[in-house]
Amino acid sequence: MLKETMEEQVLRMVRRVGVVRARDVADRHIPTVVLSRMVKTGQLERPSRGVYTLPNAATSEHRSLAEVAIRIPSAVMCLLTALRYYEIGTQSPFDVWVALPARYPTPRIEQPRARYVWMAPQALAEGVDEIVIDGVKVKMFNPAKTIADCFKFRNKLGTDVAIEALSDAWRRKLVSMADLWYFAKIDRVTNVMRPYLESLTV
Repeated sequence: MLKETMEEQVLRMVRRVGVVRARDVADRHIPTVVLSRMVKTGQLERPSRGVYTLPNAATSEHRSLAEVAIRIPSAVMCLLTALRYYEIGTQSPFDVWVALPARYPTPRIEQPRARYVWMAPQALAEGVDEIVIDGVKVKMFNPAKTIADCFKFRNKLGTDVAIEALSDAWRRKLVSMADLWYFAKIDRVTNVMRPYLESLTV
């Protein structure tokens, strides 16, 4: 059996996981110049800095989330991005909204465009689902946690966005009252959310 070339090893990696980072290739002791060469010859595409995929690969509409997740392993998709993924409300954000650990430095990512919020350990750890987008594991807050976060960060989004999300998710039975109260406590917004939650059961 012939030994694989470095290009063949890279292609096998990309076919298996869909998206690879330059550091993933470097970890396998393959010079990153190989990636540049493969882009020039059309074997790979570079949708954003340090991220590589197969050319013309079938991708989902949420590919930008996979690109952020692969470059920031601690990131959790949140707020408007999570609402869009779950098709809650009417928001269509241009940026990817990302939650990071408190005091985590602001990532330097040019594309896709991202907006960041920082959360305490418990708030960042609770209500996280792991989904797979284009072969990449992406962490995202569930609907109930996302709605609580919208109220917590209402100064950034607007209270109307939070109310719309709550009403839509409740009407479609995507959230339970128990979960909403739980995450309201985690985010310390029970007083803010109480009148809106009480109105749902009237």
